[in-house]
Amino acid sequence: MTKERLYLFDTTLRDGAQTAGIEFSVEDKITIANMLDQIGVDYIEGGYPGANVVDTEFFSKKRTKNATFTAFGMTKRAGRSVDNDPGLQGLLQSEAEAICFVAKAWDRQIELAMGISLDENLQSIDASVHASADTGRETIVDCEHFFDGYKSNPEYALNCAKAAFDAGARWVVLCDTNGGTMPSEIFDIVSKVKELVPGSNLGIHAHNDTEQAVANTLSAVRAGVRHVQGTLNGIGERCGNANLVSLIPTLALKEPFASTVQIGVSDVQLQDLTNTSRGFDELLNRAPARQAPYVGASAFATKAGIHASALQKDPSCYEHIEPETVGNQRNVMVSQQAGKSNLLTVLAKLGISVEKSDPRLDGLLRAVKEREARGYSYDGADASFALLARKALGQVPEYFRVDSFRTSVERRYNARGELVTMSEAVVKLEVDGEILMSVAEGNGPVNALDLAMRKDLGKYSDRIDDLELVDFKVRILNGGTGAVTRVLVESRDKSGERWFTVGVSANIIDASFEALYESVTYKLLKTEPDRG
Repeated sequence: MTKERLYLFDTTLRDGAQTAGIEFSVEDKITIANMLDQIGVDYIEGGYPGANVVDTEFFSKKRTKNATFTAFGMTKRAGRSVDNDPGLQGLLQSEAEAICFVAKAWDRQIELAMGISLDENLQSIDASVHASADTGRETIVDCEHFFDGYKSNPEYALNCAKAAFDAGARWVVLCDTNGGTMPSEIFDIVSKVKELVPGSNLGIHAHNDTEQAVANTLSAVRAGVRHVQGTLNGIGERCGNANLVSLIPTLALKEPFASTVQIGVSDVQLQDLTNTSRGFDELLNRAPARQAPYVGASAFATKAGIHASALQKDPSCYEHIEPETVGNQRNVMVSQQAGKSNLLTVLAKLGISVEKSDPRLDGLLRAVKEREARGYSYDGADASFALLARKALGQVPEYFRVDSFRTSVERRYNARGELVTMSEAVVKLEVDGEILMSVAEGNGPVNALDLAMRKDLGKYSDRIDDLELVDFKVRILNGGTGAVTRVLVESRDKSGERWFTVGVSANIIDASFEALYESVTYKLLKTEPDRG
């Protein structure tokens, strides 16, 4: 049987940005877009250029290597021409390769919320799609509230979908915007839409208000849609969106999907899914869900007893897939061997070659488990893990040693009578037996430490000239003012490479300094002459 291509559309950076408590910076969006690019999604919807400063800057240039770079926006306003609609012009003038328009498909919403006629709404869909298609861009139309609209006025909802398709939209996406539709309803309604719009041009966008966004998406795929929208870890407004981290392995591995549709995610990319999911949570500064399907720490965990005994004989007794398929690992308290294969996979990704029989691997595995028990997390700190691994294998020289550091914060009035806060840091370090001491002022103690440590590294100073601290996130792990703190630092250099380092301590400054120290060490390691 020939498999039909199914296209994955990620809206983490747009619909996911509406999650309560989440605000993406431009740097966050760049990092997340790179993560999505690496796991093989087909479209990355980056936001609404022109709507805010962050999205406008994000769309100032193309941000994807493989996925189609997609902008989101509204259809033309009623009563305006295409040329006289600033929102639409912002989309057309952006660096997006595709445009996704949102168009109302529920008669009640159009007349009450928008205050326009049903015919004016259809005209706006037609004009907007034509304007986008005329620029040569791939055009997508999200029919908002489609399923509620269909149940209210099926003829009009179908007219909206047909208008988008007839105007030249590549994809007509049916949205369960309120998240209240049942899987059986999704299947039946999609089947009706297919009488007017081919399934090869239909998509699904499901919200999770009844905990059925993934089920509704799969039901739509069974009914014939070939475009699936969702977000990383299911983030989104209210209860979230369809979770791509659950959908991707289900579509790739489970029947009837595995034998009927094909997604653009390779087996190797599928093995990176757990790392991507957990790394994304670290970027959001939140704890990964332990019981998340496929990728959670408990997804393949079994307590000792009859289950563990059966797993030793045949893992399929209590596992629906092999955990390594999605980059996860079996967690049975039997031996240190659990996790070694996964560790080798991660090392290979970092370009670190080591035999499975190498005794140093056992030491590294023990170090990882011990440090994670103390609060470290390497899912979102690739550079720190690379350093830990190379140190265990004897591949990292001691470039410099920090003897001591000190920070101070002073709040006072300046000469103008303004209340200001000044931070100062002093770092004493040793390079090849030479003692160097640097002092710097910064925008807070961490910035001051960063500047002081990099101010004078002796013979290594030239190699870190382009090192830049991009982002800094703090997570309190166990509550209270004396809690253990985890700090995640993002750095970059002129090559465009970005890396993350982690520090853990009961003292937030100490944790921050550890992450900064590892960032500098990683930069020196990657600029070693024999590493090109």
